[in-house]
Amino acid sequence: MSPERRRAELVALGVAMLANEPLEALTIESLSERAGVSRGLVIHYFGTRQGLHREVVLTARDSMLRASEPQPELAPLDRLHDTLTRIVQFVRDHRETFFSLVRGAASGDRQVRDGVEQARSLQADHLIAVFHELGLPDSDLLSIALRSWVAFAEETLVEIAINTDMPSAEIVAFLERSVKAVAASVDANLPGPFAG
Repeated sequence: MSPERRRAELVALGVAMLANEPLEALTIESLSERAGVSRGLVIHYFGTRQGLHREVVLTARDSMLRASEPQPELAPLDRLHDTLTRIVQFVRDHRETFFSLVRGAASGDRQVRDGVEQARSLQADHLIAVFHELGLPDSDLLSIALRSWVAFAEETLVEIAINTDMPSAEIVAFLERSVKAVAASVDANLPGPFAG
């Protein structure tokens, strides 16, 4: 097996381990034991526990972003609905992974924090694009409001999608209503394309 393939398999196993345990429980030792390889090999690929966490979190982040990539051929509100539906499904399918990603923002490793923040910024940019297409003008307030909404949505997904059995469709509907309300609050004179 090539070194690149072995490293990728170890990262994939680390991401899979997040399905059952928090990021803090992922150690060089636990990964080497689960993979059936030496501790030294894991250290060779990742250097430190922080290096391992960084690779696992960034890989999980990329998986979440791919799973919720907006479909550009859809109309703006349909695209919003579709993206939220897929992110709720991702969270339901990968509960611990999502929880570790959200909590990764509090990591002591700057690169882990930066990686999570990049995902938040990209998600906010997708939202901003939707509301620009619907006629909301570009403004600092819109950007701040929608970036703040992403943090709100993360906490909502942790509390509802992970910790309750609320139907996914209800979670999606709540997220849609809340993001539309946040966008509409930026300009009180807007007509009602956000009300649907």
